[in-house]
Amino acid sequence: MDGSVERYVNDLKLIRKNRGLCVSRVDEIGAALREACGVTDHDLPADAVGKIGEVLRRHAQALGRDQRVAALGALGLDGPQTQFLKEREKWVAGQLERNVRTARRRTAEGFAVLASLLATGSLPTIPGPSGTWRTERLRVLLALDQPRPESFVFRQVIAEAEVLDELDLAMTLTADRSASAREKAMSVDVFSGGTLVHRSQQTSQRTRLALRPPKPLLRGEKHEIAMRFQVSEMAPHYVCVPMRACEEFDLTVRFGSRIPQSVGLLRKVLQNDVQDEAVTGEPLEPDGAGEVRARFRRLEPGFAYGIRWRTTPAKRGC
Repeated sequence: MDGSVERYVNDLKLIRKNRGLCVSRVDEIGAALREACGVTDHDLPADAVGKIGEVLRRHAQALGRDQRVAALGALGLDGPQTQFLKEREKWVAGQLERNVRTARRRTAEGFAVLASLLATGSLPTIPGPSGTWRTERLRVLLALDQPRPESFVFRQVIAEAEVLDELDLAMTLTADRSASAREKAMSVDVFSGGTLVHRSQQTSQRTRLALRPPKPLLRGEKHEIAMRFQVSEMAPHYVCVPMRACEEFDLTVRFGSRIPQSVGLLRKVLQNDVQDEAVTGEPLEPDGAGEVRARFRRLEPGFAYGIRWRTTPAKRGC
Protein backbone atom coordinates (compact mmCIF):
# COMPACT_ATOMS: atom_id res chain seq x y z
CA MET A 1 0.00 0.00 0.00
CA ASP A 2 1.25 3.45 -0.93
CA GLY A 3 2.53 5.33 2.12
CA SER A 4 0.16 8.28 1.72
CA VAL A 5 -2.83 5.98 1.21
CA GLU A 6 -1.90 4.03 4.33
CA ARG A 7 -1.78 7.26 6.36
CA TYR A 8 -5.34 8.10 5.30
CA VAL A 9 -6.55 4.58 6.09
CA ASN A 10 -4.99 4.84 9.55
CA ASP A 11 -6.64 8.22 10.14
CA LEU A 12 -10.04 6.86 9.12
CA LYS A 13 -9.58 3.85 11.38
CA LEU A 14 -8.68 6.19 14.23
CA ILE A 15 -11.95 8.10 13.86
CA ARG A 16 -13.91 4.84 13.76
CA LYS A 17 -12.07 3.45 16.79
CA ASN A 18 -12.55 6.61 18.82
CA ARG A 19 -15.94 8.29 18.98
CA GLY A 20 -16.94 8.93 15.38
CA LEU A 21 -16.42 12.17 13.50
CA CYS A 22 -19.50 14.02 14.74
CA VAL A 23 -18.42 13.78 18.39
CA SER A 24 -14.65 13.83 17.87
CA ARG A 25 -12.28 16.56 18.97
CA VAL A 26 -10.02 17.96 16.28
CA ASP A 27 -6.95 16.65 18.07
CA GLU A 28 -8.39 13.14 17.71
CA ILE A 29 -8.24 13.40 13.92
CA GLY A 30 -5.04 12.50 12.12
CA ALA A 31 -2.84 15.20 10.59
CA ALA A 32 -2.96 13.66 7.09
CA LEU A 33 -6.73 13.75 6.99
CA ARG A 34 -6.91 17.28 8.36
CA GLU A 35 -4.49 18.49 5.71
CA ALA A 36 -6.29 16.71 2.87
CA CYS A 37 -9.57 18.34 3.91
CA GLY A 38 -8.13 21.84 4.10
CA VAL A 39 -8.31 22.22 7.88
CA THR A 40 -6.11 25.03 9.23
CA ASP A 41 -5.06 26.10 12.71
CA HIS A 42 -7.44 29.05 12.41
CA ASP A 43 -10.55 26.88 12.00
CA LEU A 44 -12.92 26.57 14.91
CA PRO A 45 -13.40 22.94 16.04
CA ALA A 46 -16.93 22.73 14.59
CA ASP A 47 -15.76 24.22 11.27
CA ALA A 48 -12.85 21.78 11.09
CA VAL A 49 -15.08 18.77 11.67
CA GLY A 50 -17.56 20.17 9.15
CA LYS A 51 -14.85 20.49 6.48
CA ILE A 52 -13.71 16.91 7.01
CA GLY A 53 -17.25 15.59 6.94
CA GLU A 54 -18.07 17.41 3.70
CA VAL A 55 -14.97 16.12 1.92
CA LEU A 56 -15.55 12.54 3.08
CA ARG A 57 -19.21 12.63 2.04
CA ARG A 58 -18.33 13.92 -1.43
CA HIS A 59 -15.63 11.30 -1.92
CA ALA A 60 -17.99 8.59 -0.64
CA GLN A 61 -20.33 9.15 -3.58
CA ALA A 62 -17.77 7.31 -5.73
CA LEU A 63 -18.09 4.16 -3.59
CA GLY A 64 -20.44 1.27 -4.16
CA ARG A 65 -23.63 1.43 -2.17
CA ASP A 66 -22.62 -1.09 0.53
CA GLN A 67 -19.13 0.35 0.96
CA ARG A 68 -20.54 3.88 1.16
CA VAL A 69 -23.13 2.94 3.81
CA ALA A 70 -20.52 1.03 5.82
CA ALA A 71 -17.81 3.69 5.68
CA LEU A 72 -20.05 6.65 6.49
CA GLY A 73 -21.87 4.72 9.20
CA ALA A 74 -18.65 3.58 10.86
CA LEU A 75 -17.36 7.16 10.83
CA GLY A 76 -20.57 8.44 12.40
CA LEU A 77 -21.53 10.51 9.34
CA ASP A 78 -24.66 8.42 8.77
CA GLY A 79 -26.91 6.62 11.19
CA PRO A 80 -26.77 7.16 14.95
CA GLN A 81 -24.32 9.87 15.98
CA THR A 82 -23.03 7.88 18.91
CA GLN A 83 -19.58 7.58 20.43
CA PHE A 84 -19.99 3.82 20.75
CA LEU A 85 -18.51 1.87 17.85
CA LYS A 86 -20.63 -1.23 18.53
CA GLU A 87 -23.82 0.77 18.05
CA ARG A 88 -22.57 2.23 14.77
CA GLU A 89 -21.52 -1.21 13.53
CA LYS A 90 -24.89 -2.66 14.51
CA TRP A 91 -26.62 0.08 12.51
CA VAL A 92 -24.43 -0.59 9.46
CA ALA A 93 -25.13 -4.33 9.68
CA GLY A 94 -28.85 -3.60 9.78
CA GLN A 95 -28.69 -1.32 6.75
CA LEU A 96 -26.77 -3.94 4.78
CA GLU A 97 -28.94 -6.78 6.12
CA ARG A 98 -25.73 -8.64 6.97
CA ASN A 99 -23.89 -9.58 10.16
CA VAL A 100 -21.41 -7.32 11.93
CA ARG A 101 -18.41 -9.22 10.56
CA THR A 102 -19.53 -8.52 6.98
CA ALA A 103 -20.23 -4.89 7.93
CA ARG A 104 -16.63 -4.56 9.11
CA ARG A 105 -15.32 -5.98 5.83
CA ARG A 106 -17.41 -3.50 3.82
CA THR A 107 -16.11 -0.71 6.05
CA ALA A 108 -12.50 -1.75 5.38
CA GLU A 109 -13.22 -1.82 1.64
CA GLY A 110 -14.81 1.63 1.81
CA PHE A 111 -11.89 3.06 3.80
CA ALA A 112 -9.41 1.72 1.22
CA VAL A 113 -11.23 3.47 -1.63
CA LEU A 114 -11.69 6.69 0.36
CA ALA A 115 -7.97 6.71 1.19
CA SER A 116 -7.06 6.28 -2.48
CA LEU A 117 -9.33 9.15 -3.46
CA LEU A 118 -7.92 11.37 -0.73
CA ALA A 119 -4.42 10.60 -1.97
CA THR A 120 -5.27 12.00 -5.41
CA GLY A 121 -5.67 15.44 -3.85
CA SER A 122 -8.86 16.42 -5.72
CA LEU A 123 -12.54 15.68 -5.39
CA PRO A 124 -13.78 13.22 -8.00
CA THR A 125 -16.39 13.86 -10.64
CA ILE A 126 -19.19 11.54 -9.67
CA PRO A 127 -21.06 9.81 -12.50
CA GLY A 128 -24.74 9.46 -11.74
CA PRO A 129 -28.15 9.10 -13.29
CA SER A 130 -29.75 11.95 -15.16
CA GLY A 131 -30.92 14.80 -12.98
CA THR A 132 -29.32 16.96 -10.37
CA TRP A 133 -30.16 14.90 -7.28
CA ARG A 134 -31.21 11.43 -6.22
CA THR A 135 -33.20 9.97 -3.37
CA GLU A 136 -31.33 8.05 -0.71
CA ARG A 137 -34.35 7.32 1.45
CA LEU A 138 -38.07 7.90 1.07
CA ARG A 139 -40.41 7.29 4.00
CA VAL A 140 -44.17 7.65 3.63
CA LEU A 141 -46.93 7.40 6.24
CA LEU A 142 -50.37 7.22 4.59
CA ALA A 143 -53.46 7.54 6.80
CA LEU A 144 -56.73 6.40 5.23
CA ASP A 145 -58.71 6.53 8.48
CA GLN A 146 -58.92 10.34 8.38
CA PRO A 147 -61.74 12.45 6.90
CA ARG A 148 -59.43 12.98 3.90
CA PRO A 149 -56.58 10.65 2.87
CA GLU A 150 -53.42 12.19 4.27
CA SER A 151 -49.75 11.32 3.79
CA PHE A 152 -46.57 12.47 5.46
CA VAL A 153 -43.55 12.18 3.18
CA PHE A 154 -39.96 12.30 4.43
CA ARG A 155 -37.38 12.35 1.64
CA GLN A 156 -33.61 12.39 2.06
CA VAL A 157 -31.87 13.48 -1.12
CA ILE A 158 -28.25 13.74 -2.24
CA ALA A 159 -27.19 16.59 -4.51
CA GLU A 160 -25.42 15.55 -7.72
CA ALA A 161 -25.00 18.98 -9.25
CA GLU A 162 -22.07 21.16 -8.22
CA VAL A 163 -24.64 23.55 -6.78
CA LEU A 164 -28.30 22.60 -6.36
CA ASP A 165 -30.72 25.40 -5.50
CA GLU A 166 -34.03 23.83 -6.50
CA LEU A 167 -35.53 20.34 -6.46
CA ASP A 168 -38.16 19.15 -8.91
CA LEU A 169 -40.64 16.84 -7.22
CA ALA A 170 -43.75 15.22 -8.62
CA MET A 171 -46.94 13.74 -7.21
CA THR A 172 -49.35 11.64 -9.24
CA LEU A 173 -52.99 11.49 -8.19
CA THR A 174 -54.94 8.83 -10.06
CA ALA A 175 -58.63 9.61 -9.66
CA ASP A 176 -61.49 10.31 -12.02
CA ARG A 177 -61.23 14.09 -12.11
CA SER A 178 -60.29 16.80 -14.55
CA ALA A 179 -56.81 18.31 -14.22
CA SER A 180 -58.11 21.53 -12.68
CA ALA A 181 -60.32 19.67 -10.22
CA ARG A 182 -57.47 17.36 -9.33
CA GLU A 183 -55.15 20.27 -8.57
CA LYS A 184 -57.74 21.77 -6.22
CA ALA A 185 -58.34 18.36 -4.64
CA MET A 186 -54.74 18.04 -3.41
CA SER A 187 -53.19 20.27 -0.78
CA VAL A 188 -49.44 20.38 -0.14
CA ASP A 189 -47.64 21.60 2.97
CA VAL A 190 -43.88 21.73 3.50
CA PHE A 191 -43.06 21.06 7.15
CA SER A 192 -39.29 21.37 6.87
CA GLY A 193 -36.46 21.40 4.38
CA GLY A 194 -37.36 24.27 2.10
CA THR A 195 -39.99 26.46 0.49
CA LEU A 196 -42.50 25.48 -2.18
CA VAL A 197 -41.90 28.07 -4.92
CA HIS A 198 -43.91 26.68 -7.83
CA ARG A 199 -46.67 24.20 -8.55
CA SER A 200 -47.89 23.19 -11.99
CA GLN A 201 -49.83 20.43 -13.71
CA GLN A 202 -47.43 18.39 -15.90
CA THR A 203 -50.07 15.94 -17.12
CA SER A 204 -53.72 15.27 -16.34
CA GLN A 205 -52.55 13.22 -13.35
CA ARG A 206 -49.07 14.42 -12.38
CA THR A 207 -48.38 17.61 -10.46
CA ARG A 208 -44.93 19.18 -10.54
CA LEU A 209 -43.62 20.76 -7.35
CA ALA A 210 -40.53 22.99 -7.26
CA LEU A 211 -38.95 23.21 -3.83
CA ARG A 212 -36.10 25.55 -2.87
CA PRO A 213 -33.87 24.34 0.00
CA PRO A 214 -32.90 26.82 2.75
CA LYS A 215 -29.47 27.15 1.15
CA PRO A 216 -27.92 25.80 -2.06
CA LEU A 217 -26.69 22.22 -1.72
CA LEU A 218 -23.19 21.23 -2.84
CA ARG A 219 -22.44 18.02 -4.72
CA GLY A 220 -22.69 15.06 -2.37
CA GLU A 221 -24.50 17.02 0.35
CA LYS A 222 -27.52 15.35 1.94
CA HIS A 223 -30.78 17.12 2.68
CA GLU A 224 -34.10 16.00 4.19
CA ILE A 225 -37.53 17.29 3.25
CA ALA A 226 -40.74 16.70 5.20
CA MET A 227 -44.08 17.30 3.45
CA ARG A 228 -47.77 16.60 3.96
CA PHE A 229 -50.26 15.82 1.21
CA GLN A 230 -54.03 15.77 1.62
CA VAL A 231 -56.46 14.68 -1.10
CA SER A 232 -60.22 14.47 -1.35
CA GLU A 233 -60.06 11.04 -2.92
CA MET A 234 -57.50 8.64 -4.31
CA ALA A 235 -57.22 5.41 -6.23
CA PRO A 236 -56.83 2.25 -4.09
CA HIS A 237 -53.04 2.17 -4.22
CA TYR A 238 -49.94 4.09 -3.22
CA VAL A 239 -46.78 3.51 -5.22
CA CYS A 240 -43.40 5.08 -5.84
CA VAL A 241 -42.26 5.18 -9.46
CA PRO A 242 -38.76 6.69 -9.23
CA MET A 243 -37.49 8.70 -12.17
CA ARG A 244 -34.00 8.74 -10.62
CA ALA A 245 -32.15 6.24 -8.50
CA CYS A 246 -33.83 5.53 -5.14
CA GLU A 247 -31.99 3.41 -2.61
CA GLU A 248 -34.74 2.86 -0.03
CA PHE A 249 -38.50 3.30 0.22
CA ASP A 250 -40.44 2.66 3.44
CA LEU A 251 -44.24 2.76 3.24
CA THR A 252 -46.81 2.47 6.02
CA VAL A 253 -50.53 2.53 5.17
CA ARG A 254 -53.01 2.91 8.02
CA PHE A 255 -56.56 1.72 7.34
CA GLY A 256 -57.64 1.85 10.98
CA SER A 257 -61.05 0.24 11.30
CA ARG A 258 -61.64 0.54 7.54
CA ILE A 259 -59.96 -2.76 6.69
CA PRO A 260 -60.18 -3.46 2.94
CA GLN A 261 -61.19 -6.72 1.32
CA SER A 262 -57.56 -7.46 0.43
CA VAL A 263 -54.15 -5.79 0.46
CA GLY A 264 -51.24 -6.61 -1.83
CA LEU A 265 -47.60 -5.58 -2.07
CA LEU A 266 -46.43 -4.42 -5.50
CA ARG A 267 -42.75 -4.87 -6.23
CA LYS A 268 -41.18 -3.79 -9.50
CA VAL A 269 -44.32 -3.83 -11.60
CA LEU A 270 -44.97 -1.84 -14.76
CA GLN A 271 -46.61 1.50 -14.01
CA ASN A 272 -49.55 0.78 -16.31
CA ASP A 273 -50.22 -2.49 -14.46
CA VAL A 274 -50.78 -0.79 -11.10
CA GLN A 275 -54.48 -0.24 -11.85
CA ASP A 276 -54.97 -3.61 -13.57
CA GLU A 277 -57.39 -5.69 -11.45
CA ALA A 278 -55.53 -8.83 -12.47
CA VAL A 279 -52.41 -7.56 -10.65
CA THR A 280 -52.97 -8.36 -6.98
CA GLY A 281 -49.42 -8.46 -5.59
CA GLU A 282 -48.10 -10.38 -2.59
CA PRO A 283 -50.83 -10.64 0.11
CA LEU A 284 -50.41 -8.43 3.19
CA GLU A 285 -52.35 -8.68 6.46
CA PRO A 286 -53.10 -5.50 8.44
CA ASP A 287 -51.95 -5.61 12.06
CA GLY A 288 -53.98 -4.87 15.19
CA ALA A 289 -53.87 -1.14 14.47
CA GLY A 290 -55.08 -1.66 10.92
CA GLU A 291 -51.68 -0.92 9.40
CA VAL A 292 -49.52 -2.58 6.77
CA ARG A 293 -45.86 -1.85 6.10
CA ALA A 294 -43.51 -2.45 3.22
CA ARG A 295 -39.85 -1.76 2.64
CA PHE A 296 -38.12 -1.67 -0.73
CA ARG A 297 -34.43 -1.28 -1.50
CA ARG A 298 -32.56 -0.30 -4.64
CA LEU A 299 -35.62 0.68 -6.64
CA GLU A 300 -35.17 0.69 -10.39
CA PRO A 301 -36.28 3.85 -12.22
CA GLY A 302 -39.50 3.50 -14.18
CA PHE A 303 -41.00 0.62 -12.15
CA ALA A 304 -43.69 0.88 -9.47
CA TYR A 305 -43.22 -0.17 -5.84
CA GLY A 306 -45.89 0.10 -3.17
CA ILE A 307 -49.19 -1.21 -1.82
CA ARG A 308 -52.56 -1.79 -3.44
CA TRP A 309 -55.84 -2.60 -1.73
CA ARG A 310 -59.31 -3.72 -2.77
CA THR A 311 -62.40 -2.46 -0.92
CA THR A 312 -64.90 -4.65 -2.75
CA PRO A 313 -64.77 -8.35 -3.66
CA ALA A 314 -63.07 -9.12 -6.96
CA LYS A 315 -65.32 -9.44 -10.00
CA ARG A 316 -65.91 -12.98 -11.14
CA GLY A 317 -66.26 -14.11 -14.72
CA CYS A 318 -69.39 -15.78 -16.10
